[in-house]
Amino acid sequence: MIGKHLLPLTLGMAIAAAPAPPAAAAPRWTSTLNETTGLPMLQASGTSTFTASFAFWGPNWSWANLAPAVRKTGDGKYQVSGRNAALGVTMTDDVARGADGAWTSDFLFQDGAGLPSVSGGGIVFRFALEQWAPMLGEPELLPDNQGWRWGRGGGPQVEMRFDPPLAAAYFEQGDKSQLRAFFFNDKIPPGDLRHRMTWVVKGGVENRATLGERLNGKTAPAAWPVDALSNAGPLPDLSFLNDGDKPAGKRGPVHAADGALAFADGTPARFWGANVTAYALFSTPRDDVRRQAARLASLGYNLVRIHHMDSGWVGFNVFGQRAALKDTQTLDEKALERLDWWIKCLEDEGISVWLDLHVERQLRAGDRIDAFDEISKGKDTAGLKGFNYVNASIRQAMKRFNEAYLGHRNVFNGLAYKDDPAVVGVLLTNENDLTQHFGNGFLPDKKVPWHGKVYMDAAAAFAGATGLPKDKVWRSWEPGPSKMFLNDLEHRFDIEMMADLRKNGARMPVATTSTWANNPLYSLPSLTTGDLVDVHSYSYYGALEKNPAYTPNIADWLGAAHVLGHPMSVTEWNADPFPTQDRHVLPLYIAATASHQGWDALMHFAYTQEPTSANHPSNWNSYNDPSLLAMMPAAALLFRERHVAEATTTYVFDPGADALYGKAISAANSVALRTAIERGKLLIAMPPSKELPWLRTKPAPRGAVVLRDPGQSQLPADAAQASSDTGELVRNWDDGVFTIDTPRTRAAMGWIGGRTIALPDVSIAMETPNASVAVQSLDGKPIEASSDLLISIGTRSQPQANNKAPFLSEPAVGVLKIKAVPGLEASTPGADGDARWPSTYQSGAYTIRLDGKLPTHWLALRRANAPPRRAAADIR
Repeated sequence: MIGKHLLPLTLGMAIAAAPAPPAAAAPRWTSTLNETTGLPMLQASGTSTFTASFAFWGPNWSWANLAPAVRKTGDGKYQVSGRNAALGVTMTDDVARGADGAWTSDFLFQDGAGLPSVSGGGIVFRFALEQWAPMLGEPELLPDNQGWRWGRGGGPQVEMRFDPPLAAAYFEQGDKSQLRAFFFNDKIPPGDLRHRMTWVVKGGVENRATLGERLNGKTAPAAWPVDALSNAGPLPDLSFLNDGDKPAGKRGPVHAADGALAFADGTPARFWGANVTAYALFSTPRDDVRRQAARLASLGYNLVRIHHMDSGWVGFNVFGQRAALKDTQTLDEKALERLDWWIKCLEDEGISVWLDLHVERQLRAGDRIDAFDEISKGKDTAGLKGFNYVNASIRQAMKRFNEAYLGHRNVFNGLAYKDDPAVVGVLLTNENDLTQHFGNGFLPDKKVPWHGKVYMDAAAAFAGATGLPKDKVWRSWEPGPSKMFLNDLEHRFDIEMMADLRKNGARMPVATTSTWANNPLYSLPSLTTGDLVDVHSYSYYGALEKNPAYTPNIADWLGAAHVLGHPMSVTEWNADPFPTQDRHVLPLYIAATASHQGWDALMHFAYTQEPTSANHPSNWNSYNDPSLLAMMPAAALLFRERHVAEATTTYVFDPGADALYGKAISAANSVALRTAIERGKLLIAMPPSKELPWLRTKPAPRGAVVLRDPGQSQLPADAAQASSDTGELVRNWDDGVFTIDTPRTRAAMGWIGGRTIALPDVSIAMETPNASVAVQSLDGKPIEASSDLLISIGTRSQPQANNKAPFLSEPAVGVLKIKAVPGLEASTPGADGDARWPSTYQSGAYTIRLDGKLPTHWLALRRANAPPRRAAADIR
């Protein structure tokens, strides 16, 4: 049995009772069109209640792909088209929104091949019943294959009706969460096949314009101007933030102490960083490396993670040319010299370095790996993720790599990586956990008998040592005893690898692996073996619009990894997929949340994956992405100068060992986690258990609110917004607006168009529907007393046709009013120096009009001929 833990009551500690959670306010229901598929969407407070996708199968259920293309043909009108080559069928779908808001889709299938036998094809609807069945019930089929309906009388309802009736409509294997609506079944009928699909909503569901229609306002993307920002364009210069740390490492090595990072001289360490990865590491010319290091400093970064240095898909990596690679133990001197140069140039700019020890390298036969053929499946390469925990020869190979990599002496600064105080962290193995992702890799159906036996023997030994049931411990897919065993198996690897690092002289903080891709809390215990806990998370569209009563956003996933007593790093955060429309809100939202939560090091993924001269739009290149780049300096300034105060209230989530290991608790299903982070600092406790004696535990801080029940909301049932306990941060999910209100940063982002947002000293009245605007002090004084202000403006950007750069960016239109000292001038950074921008000063406030012609994303408001900027005293 899993050990139970009851936290004793102590003076000053509030133990949250666990009554039934209050009923949340009714979500905001909206129905619209998915512009990427042309199919219907029903959302509740920013989260989808069902998804719809095209699905076609040929004979014997062979997959027959159809990739739909959607184009707008008029106001509320779209056409979806696609060719199904496998079935020889062309589909067109004319979609229209009626006067009452209801949508119709007129499908036409034209048979080009006359295929005599198919398994079926049409639309698959997947319903999120686990979350929404208590409110909506289960979907029901309409009679005679006419479609389906979902919802209860008096509440939200949606009906999908087809005329003529479908060839087949059924729940897949009786599972009410997946419904197949087939236009044809068994065979494709000759000639043209037509169906009209009508979807109608009622019961308080709002028929909403599409996202594109809501976003585009007066200017459609095709009419946006080419953005002047490029990888060499003028930037606001925040390099002064690093003045006290040049070269990086001058304050001595970083270490973990009292749940935070600090330099050797006792100065708190706080890092705002980015990733430089893959081809950029080895193919960027030297002069460009120096320039990019200076550019990173100008953007406000003080940390860079060196990533994908070993990945097999990178043609030239740390082992040299991929085609000539015999093993992953011999490092290439030319490749190392290129890394050395990046590190030297970064350190010269006051930028510290984070090194990964394993990302995605492919083992080779020359690595002398036991049972290599078993994991290579007859190929000449094999990934090691998961297998490293049960295969001692893989661990030995990883140790040899670590010793060679960290022991390498940088030819430009003379220091081995392990001895370089500017190397402030290492990651043992990237995105490589057993508890959620790779623990199933040893089961009998995976056909790895040698590794499976090692795994089963280890499970039996753990069961014998702990008294846990032997028939449960090995069942990696089930919560309960298996999650304790898998944590222990990870811990044994981590301890062995960390001991080897220390034996070889490495002293920097170590993260073991990351919690990522929506891991539950039972993935955290083994991560505490390291000096800090690392987390990855990516945001889909609408982070600001997610109601925490019902659904998580990126901040919730990050916050659910902040373990009590441990520093926290975020080596990857980003938006996904590219180009997510509202990604401009993320830098400041992440930075403000991180400051409020007391997180230690954040690294955007990624600054670049390629030599910047390539200038390709990509989710892995922010160096040329105006939407992200526009707000990165503002985020760096806020986070590094601590413009946002840390929370005054601490919530400690401690469900006890039984629940932690026995349930898949996560931000996805815990309203307690999602609502606590909106108000105060969220920490996750590691409950002690006799089965894991190595697990370090720590009592909740004095005065903390300890939460036991994952379903216990910390916000009122009818909340449409939340304010941080400091009052500085407010997120209104109904409006999709986030504001920051501190003496040195006033900002608003999200759906701020068409309204006036009045903050002390700053008024923001934008016409652009969705944007980010920040006004910040650069001299350490409050905005109203500052004579050096930075104004940052982020809007949507997208690549040109065929994914080409430079980007097109939405013009920013609006009026800003800023109370500040007299005698300041507005200017924009330019290649030939700053250029004046019109402004007026009246009644103690500057008025700046944005007319859509601003040639940059930044404005300065400062005295003419002001001296160079210097860092504020509390910059660290």
